[in-house]
Amino acid sequence: MPKPRSKTGEKNLISRNLIELRKAQGLSQRLLAYQLQLKGYDMDKNVITRIETNKRYVTDIELKALCEVLGVTFDDLIGRDNL
Repeated sequence: MPKPRSKTGEKNLISRNLIELRKAQGLSQRLLAYQLQLKGYDMDKNVITRIETNKRYVTDIELKALCEVLGVTFDDLIGRDNL
C-alpha cells in the first residue's frame, strides 16, 4: 500500500516550518538532534536532514518531540495552511 503524501507530493508537512523554527532559534541540525537526544528521543542529525529535505515521513512521537524541544505548538510546526 502506498504511503500518503501531501497535495504537492511531499512526504511531510513540517519541512519548511521546521527549518524556519530551527534557524529562528539559532540551532544547527546537529544541535537540535543533540537537544532531542538529551530529552530521550532517538533522533540524530541525519533524521533532521531527511525530514527537512522531505525525504522522510514523521511519526507522531517525533512531532511531539520537536514541539517540546523547540517550544512550539503542533499548529506552529505543522502550519495549518499546509493542510
